[in-house]
Amino acid sequence: MKNSVGLLWFLFSFFTLSGQSENPPNFVVIFCDDLGYGDLGTFGNPIIKTPHLDQLAHEGQKWTQFYVADPVCTPSRAALLTGRYPIRSGMTSSKRVVLFPDSSRGLPHEEITIAEVLKDKGYATAAVGKWHLGHLPQYLPQAQGFDYYYGIPYSNDMNSSNWGQYRKQADDPHYFSKTEYFDVPLIENTTEIERPADQTTITKRYTERAVDFIEKNKEKPFFLYLAHSLPHIPLFVSDAFKGRSKAGLYTDVIEEIDWSVGKLIEALKKNKLDQNTIVVFTSDNGPWLLFKTHGGSAGPLRAGKGTTFEGGQRVPTIFWGPGRVKPGTINDLGSTLDLLSTFAALSGAQTPDDRKMDGYDLSKVLTNKEESPRKEFFYWAFGELHGYRTSQYKVHIKQREPVNYGRPTIVLEKPQLYELRSDISEKYDVADRFPAVVSEMLERMDDHLKDVEDSRPEQLSHVIKDFK
Repeated sequence: MKNSVGLLWFLFSFFTLSGQSENPPNFVVIFCDDLGYGDLGTFGNPIIKTPHLDQLAHEGQKWTQFYVADPVCTPSRAALLTGRYPIRSGMTSSKRVVLFPDSSRGLPHEEITIAEVLKDKGYATAAVGKWHLGHLPQYLPQAQGFDYYYGIPYSNDMNSSNWGQYRKQADDPHYFSKTEYFDVPLIENTTEIERPADQTTITKRYTERAVDFIEKNKEKPFFLYLAHSLPHIPLFVSDAFKGRSKAGLYTDVIEEIDWSVGKLIEALKKNKLDQNTIVVFTSDNGPWLLFKTHGGSAGPLRAGKGTTFEGGQRVPTIFWGPGRVKPGTINDLGSTLDLLSTFAALSGAQTPDDRKMDGYDLSKVLTNKEESPRKEFFYWAFGELHGYRTSQYKVHIKQREPVNYGRPTIVLEKPQLYELRSDISEKYDVADRFPAVVSEMLERMDDHLKDVEDSRPEQLSHVIKDFK
């Protein structure tokens, strides 16, 4: 019986993949902001109710070792869209860690995004939500392959008159700020349509625009990038979710995001697109622990946002696609860096071959649960290489203070080594026990640094300068 089932799945996968160029899949990426590894029911949270995401994990693949390329907003988003460590595109800095409302630059036009790769194959493309890759018109999503944009151009706490007060109120899990304290614009395409954005309805409106895009493009392949601006602080929810969980505002926010996921899946099923759509749900980095009850949880992982400990860069990730994705739990390595190459393979598109790429094609993991081709990961933060891991070990040479990521980088007196298979929380430094492992891993880091230096184009110097 098992052999028969296996044969049927093989035949289904073969004919699905062999016909993918005639009937390429749709792609939906749902990217949360500061959602922690321990913030979903399917990843072990006992309080936050996420039934729609739990169902996606049950029907699809839950990835337990999935990473973002940087532990803060701007570089993490650049890496997802380009398949390249942000050090290569200049979208990271040791001086100014993310883009701000007074930044004069954005993601370089020379970079090639997922949207541009898929657009060449006839895909309709839309970005809904937080962009944070340049707020000036020439750097907004339509300059990077997206047909349509609706969202806020940078983090929802910027241009604030109440940031310090919000931090003081973070001990109160029910504290609800006023939206007018955060002068953030809402933009459609390149036009500002609301300021300050009413963030109490922002998740609801993002969802409505995303569903509308699906409805309007159901007759052709599409790529939807839905980047929620929450649960980044300040936390806001609609009236329907405010206080509903009785467990604090943060829980309300996550449960509204889960509702949003449910509405997207409902739209896909209603339009008979669910059998030919791959949905990816993940986060841009770990939880912002500085904000206490208004920040999330990294579960068993150490630290959070702004650090290169696991809690800063290992994020909860689900791939769903009942007609494409073979269900199961994946414990191999994966990264948002891999999405471009994976989507290109599944759609028959071309991965850029004129530049150094850092992603791997995960399509065979998704369709047939084969072993992941990703065997290593480099931990970059603030324009510096902090660490490196293999399937078993992780070495640190630099670190950031676990709560306040604005503190200076700490250069360790000697490397720290953790055995992540048995020590997921990075509690026990075993560098003294395995000096040969440390030495080998440091050599690999040196090779990577040389590769980065060799592949950085000269024209990026102006980007790095203005990013600071």
